[in-house]
Formats: sequence, C-alpha cells, structure tokens
Amino acid sequence: MVNWQERIVIDPEIHHGTPCVRGTRVPVSVVLGSLAQGLTPEQVIQEYPTLCEDDIRACLAYAVEMIQSGELLIPLGA
Repeated sequence: MVNWQERIVIDPEIHHGTPCVRGTRVPVSVVLGSLAQGLTPEQVIQEYPTLCEDDIRACLAYAVEMIQSGELLIPLGA
C-alpha cells in the first residue's frame, strides 16, 4: 500500500493549498476527476507525464483517508 503522506502535499504556496502530488502542480482532485471520468491510470499518466502509478495510488489513498476520517463529508441525497 502506498503511503500518501510521502506523495501528497498541502502547501499554501502551491495551488493555494490544494492537495497536490509532490513535485508537481497537479491537484489530487484533477487525478481523481480524471479517473472518475473513466480514464485509466495509464491515460492519466499520458495526460500528466510528471505522474507515476504510485502517485495515482496515493491520490486514491488520500481520498479514502479523508472520507474515513470524516474530513470530507458528503451530504445525504447529494
């Protein structure tokens, strides 16, 4: 399992503090949105060649942890 803390950064100087993949300006939300639209990890990497498969796994792990921790709440009926 990928340790997302090693690959995801939240820095106010990068994308206004939006969680991004370390060493890039690619937001986690862009990676997750691309996957949600049906792109494969390989296609995401083609679109953002600074990423690797472990970066994509880290984005997914970050999202899971945020949901499990309650930091990302989804309203019922949304």
